[in-house]
Amino acid sequence: MASLDLSPLSAAHYHGDQAVAPGMLDFAVNVRHRQPPSWLVERLAERLPDLASYPSIADVQLAQDVVAARHQRSRDEVLPLAGAAEGFALLSNLRPVRAAVIAPSFTEPAVALAAAGIPVCHVVLAPPFRLESARVPDDADLVVVGNPTNPTSVLHTRAEVLALRRPGRTLVVDEAFADSIPGEPESLAGESLPDVLVLRSLTKTWALAGLRVGYALGAPNILAQLTARRAHWPVGTLQLTAIAACCTPQAVAEAATDAARLTALRAEMVAGLESVGATVVDGRAPFVLFRVRDVDLIRKRLQYKDIAVRRCDTFIGLDEGYLRAAVREEWPLLTETIAEVLS
Repeated sequence: MASLDLSPLSAAHYHGDQAVAPGMLDFAVNVRHRQPPSWLVERLAERLPDLASYPSIADVQLAQDVVAARHQRSRDEVLPLAGAAEGFALLSNLRPVRAAVIAPSFTEPAVALAAAGIPVCHVVLAPPFRLESARVPDDADLVVVGNPTNPTSVLHTRAEVLALRRPGRTLVVDEAFADSIPGEPESLAGESLPDVLVLRSLTKTWALAGLRVGYALGAPNILAQLTARRAHWPVGTLQLTAIAACCTPQAVAEAATDAARLTALRAEMVAGLESVGATVVDGRAPFVLFRVRDVDLIRKRLQYKDIAVRRCDTFIGLDEGYLRAAVREEWPLLTETIAEVLS
């Protein structure tokens, strides 16, 4: 297996898709399905003849209105994004003096903020990665937290997340996987709070990694600051169409049904991993963080059998003993391979 440059900068830029080669069984990437549903493909195909024109205001407003209705917010509290990651890239426009990122977490926020010259401190949570142990510096005027958090899969309570608020501070909550949990019990997406910015992704749920779609929810003045230096037409026609299509009541109901399926499947996968000696972090997201001995041998064996998992030593706060695997129906192949190495 090729070695990986694990300098802090290169590690922060590492993502699960780098572990996947054509033909591999993919547990490394957290996209739910192998392709979008047919009704969504048809909806996008209908807009292909419109690509000669710039995205229209009507398309933008329709996307905003559908999202607003989905979360019971107003149109001016909704910002369509070219994937939730674009929201992280825009955070520097808030001009924070010092940012704090709760870790382990998705690496993109820290990368984007540091690239903009903003001092970033990582607030590292020890296992079991619960938020009550967080010690955020008082002078941090921007705090980023995932809920549920990637890669730990831990779901924090609303009260724990809101306890991070302080006067003069903006709290950014990455809810990229919130719709994978039945009922979205700890989500802040439906709350209009002046100092809380929620980022949501549709990319993983609807298998749109090649398109990248998401949105931000927040006070109009915060969204205005975010977009102050944004390029023209930042979200394309197909992206706006996807946002509107995936936030209708019918689509939300379909995603909720799939979330229930994933929850049951996750429980089976966790039990399977524990049965072969893995220590699984208690979580709710559609991926599993687990610790296992002889991890190098396991990773090599998995790669030999064309099974891709996400290495986790590239996340601040995790070491090489951890692996992350998306919840998949093929999980027995993963546990069988682990058992082969550990037996």
